[in-house]
Amino acid sequence: MGDANNDQNNFLKNMRTQLTNRSKYYLVAIMKTIKKKISFAELDEKTRWFEGQCRQAGLKVTPQRIAIYRELLQTDEHPSAEMLYEKVKKIFSSISLDTVNRTLLTLNEIGAAFTVEGSGDARRFDGGLDKHQHFKCVKCKRIVDFHHKPFDNIKIPAEISKKFTVLRKTVYLEGICDLCRYP
Repeated sequence: MGDANNDQNNFLKNMRTQLTNRSKYYLVAIMKTIKKKISFAELDEKTRWFEGQCRQAGLKVTPQRIAIYRELLQTDEHPSAEMLYEKVKKIFSSISLDTVNRTLLTLNEIGAAFTVEGSGDARRFDGGLDKHQHFKCVKCKRIVDFHHKPFDNIKIPAEISKKFTVLRKTVYLEGICDLCRYP
């Protein structure tokens, strides 16, 4: 428990932006609800990187943006805007769904998150920027990260590379997950 408190205190001391006392309270509240195994040091490092991305893109670094980004990093659910809104409004009660949605689209634009491609359901987001692929269950809608190294080097067909500039290659699989297959 002492290490967690030290990590929280170190995080707050190392924040590069000037935070109000209210903002510090919100950030501590976020850190207490971590759902994914991510260390406070890693969360702090990624938050500083995110702040730099915002500044480079000419965006203000707001407590709301930080809260949305950190919540996205701390979950492996690949949440929709609505899912994140429900979590972030517990910290910022006056935040709107539109703000969360616009922030997630902005995160995608500045390279701080990706939109998980799908087939007709609500847009889902992923804060994991490491190389990985996705499997989506068509029954329960759960999205699972996996990494299959050969998928990292998919060769672009010549007829595509002649006509288009490929910016990103993704692999997205659909099927029935283990939880639905073997209830």
